[in-house]
Amino acid sequence: MTTSAAHITIRGDNAFDRAVRDATDDALHAASRIATLQINVGLTCNLACHHCHVESSPARTEQMDWPTMQAVMDVARRVGADTIDITGGAPEMNPHFRRFVEAARADGRRVMVRTNLTILLEPDYADLPGFFAASRVHLVASLPCYLEANVDKQRGKRVYTGSIDAIRRLNAVGYGGDNALPLDLVYNPGGPSLPPDQASLESDYRRELDERFGIRFTRLICITNMAIGRFLHDLERDGKADAYQRLLRDSFNADAVTPLMCRHQLHVSYDGTLHDCDFNYALGMPCHAALPQNVRDFDAAAFAKRRIATGEHCFGCTAGNGSSCGGALVAG
Repeated sequence: MTTSAAHITIRGDNAFDRAVRDATDDALHAASRIATLQINVGLTCNLACHHCHVESSPARTEQMDWPTMQAVMDVARRVGADTIDITGGAPEMNPHFRRFVEAARADGRRVMVRTNLTILLEPDYADLPGFFAASRVHLVASLPCYLEANVDKQRGKRVYTGSIDAIRRLNAVGYGGDNALPLDLVYNPGGPSLPPDQASLESDYRRELDERFGIRFTRLICITNMAIGRFLHDLERDGKADAYQRLLRDSFNADAVTPLMCRHQLHVSYDGTLHDCDFNYALGMPCHAALPQNVRDFDAAAFAKRRIATGEHCFGCTAGNGSSCGGALVAG
């Protein structure tokens, strides 16, 4: 399922390509080494958040199978990837999730899991904090504000209180306090604006969450909302899609081009299709047609320094301080 692209030009000679060429004298290419494989293991989720660019929900049934996960691990070995970054949906709901985490850790990979936190409160997943700690998983958790009203508006009623409860459970097994158990929180704006300075906002999060709940986390990651998925639908409904895309375009920061996440990682969707990033996946944009299209057909030489498939939505990653799955790309 792909999102509407009414306000997004993809492929070809688009405005983003021209901005990159003006800034670097070249088109956007990947680095020679793939450091991270980001894996979307399925779109099933216990939530249906307004900002979700892949439009996950409890109604989605798409899940990665075990043979595809085995193909991912083979690629990780061949390219020497440091990190397996597991996302969804709620990735924990994939029936092979724990087996996949254990296989990646046994293979010496650093494992990141992007969790919505509330899944940890479901009866079938209540033991996950202990599993994560034993497996030394790096957790990246969505908490788009430290205020309850803002989180519930974006993610659903009572999600905030559930998220706080889940963080407390993670703190209880060492997350957020033990350097070996990092717990990063993710902020994204509630509307069509750029994130504030990441360091300043992290200070606010620490103060508010410590004073009100006594909870700890490792660092804050600020991510710009991409004008795709449910967020785009909301913008179109409110008549703000064009203005937001213009804001992203006008806020282009050339310093954010070199560290763009697509240059250093490869995204694998639940069916094994290869994409330059998960935003391209959400738009149905695989890697360029000259490249192998599925993880089972991966060719390391072909993907070294590959041309990145871009669209005007890519301005979301280079606007302001830049944005990636790891947060801001340049200092504020």
